Amino acid sequence: MYKGERQEQILKWLQKDQRVSLSALSKELSVSEDTIRRDIKEMSVRKLLKEVRGGAVPHAPGPLDIKDRMNFAGKQKQEMAKKAIKLIKKGNVLILDGGTSTMAVASLLPKDLNLTVITNSFPVVNVLDDRPDVEVLFAGGRLFRESFITSGHDTINFYKSTRADICFLGVCSIHLELGITGHHYEEAAVKKAMIESSAQVVALATPEKINTAEAFHICPITSLSGLITPSPDLGLLQPYKQAGINVI
Repeated sequence: MYKGERQEQILKWLQKDQRVSLSALSKELSVSEDTIRRDIKEMSVRKLLKEVRGGAVPHAPGPLDIKDRMNFAGKQKQEMAKKAIKLIKKGNVLILDGGTSTMAVASLLPKDLNLTVITNSFPVVNVLDDRPDVEVLFAGGRLFRESFITSGHDTINFYKSTRADICFLGVCSIHLELGITGHHYEEAAVKKAMIESSAQVVALATPEKINTAEAFHICPITSLSGLITPSPDLGLLQPYKQAGINVI
């Protein structure tokens, strides 16, 4: 079997099973584990999958740039935002992560609840700039243009000086064993600071992000108070429920 045929088969099995192992692929394709390891490493570089210890898991599909993400799964993000606002109480201090899912939450925040929103997202600030009922605190730092958020030392220190009731966390990838992961080191570091500064952490994830992984670890799933998805797939999410995550 040629390399291209092997790699195509690996992707098919990965799509079906959500994880593949070196030993199983070696047996099924009748090649050495070293050959499979080289295939997976090459496919990981090409962003076709995520190489992990002993095998591979999928990358989350979808665009990375926020300008492209604005119109991606918009209806699902509105559904998640409607669920998210039901968790908010009067006087709450909220952390809203960067991303279009948290922008949807910002756009639906109830009025007259005396809310405070802490964010490092320019788009979230733009959504809330005409909301005199919401106090907005912006975490400054270095501009990360791909997502129009701030990152770096100043951003992290700002979050460390705050305490939020709920952090609504936009996630790139979530995996039962590998936890929440992201595409960029600095962005992952900021998300860690958000999580450490919050009493509750609620992740928002569209279905294609579940059971996927990226390069930089943010937190284990046990750090989550809840996981919001548009319409919970019982089969897909049952393992998360069994792990003690409140799937909403």
